[in-house]
Amino acid sequence: MIRLLKLEYLKNLNYNPFRIFAGLYFIVLILLLFIGLVDFDLAGLKVNLKEQGMYDFPGIWNFTTYIVGLLKIFLGCIIVFSICQEFSNRMFKQNIIDGLSREEFIGSKLLTILVFTGFSTLLVFIIAFILGESYSSTQENDLIFKEIYFIFNYFLKLFTFFSFLMFLSILFRKSIFVFLGFFMIWIGEGIFSGIEKFAVMKNFDPKDKATITINKTYITDFLPLESMSKLIPNPLIRTKMAEMFGMQFKFEYPIGSLVACIIWSAIFIAGSYWILKKKDW
Repeated sequence: MIRLLKLEYLKNLNYNPFRIFAGLYFIVLILLLFIGLVDFDLAGLKVNLKEQGMYDFPGIWNFTTYIVGLLKIFLGCIIVFSICQEFSNRMFKQNIIDGLSREEFIGSKLLTILVFTGFSTLLVFIIAFILGESYSSTQENDLIFKEIYFIFNYFLKLFTFFSFLMFLSILFRKSIFVFLGFFMIWIGEGIFSGIEKFAVMKNFDPKDKATITINKTYITDFLPLESMSKLIPNPLIRTKMAEMFGMQFKFEYPIGSLVACIIWSAIFIAGSYWILKKKDW
């Protein structure tokens, strides 16, 4: 394991995109976690997310993981560029000739993914906890860790996403095709989801459509990108401003999405290994 980590470190140490995107990610991550301390002018109305409850326990776990989750594409770019350069520079073939097995190649990439995912999750946990301790209006012990499961959901969301990009990178081997493939899948899931919801709503009474749209579980919810997004709901509905408009935050733990993400991760890892065994590069 240590040997594979050292190998990955040496490969990426002098690779500019690796350093640039890693630096950008962690800088922007830290800045975003402190975004609640800034006042925003929204149509002449001053909005402060801290005053809206962003740093209140237990909601802070939802707020921070959702906001930071939007940055996962930065680390995703590192994964894509790191793997694609292996094939474009013929490093993969040379490594195989030098004695690196395909299992070890997949293992080294998974270790890289685990390091990025684990470090990002730990950083989010530490900063969120410190901000909550400093600015939360509630400090009751039973509330502090009530929604800590969002930290685990964040870890799983990142791991599944990076496994997905690893699979696409090994499948297409060129970063431009990886990102094109990703956006095509993203658009395709959106279209299928819209079609399914439209078909379901047609069969219900208009008075029930709003409830059905919010609470119903759809088949498309278990697609890769959709199942990842279901792990952490949009927290804006739980702000004090949303409550003023009569909105209520109701969240049932998405067991189905969690299981789907675990299964998709296994499929992506197994699929990546199968492609490497199938192709003779």
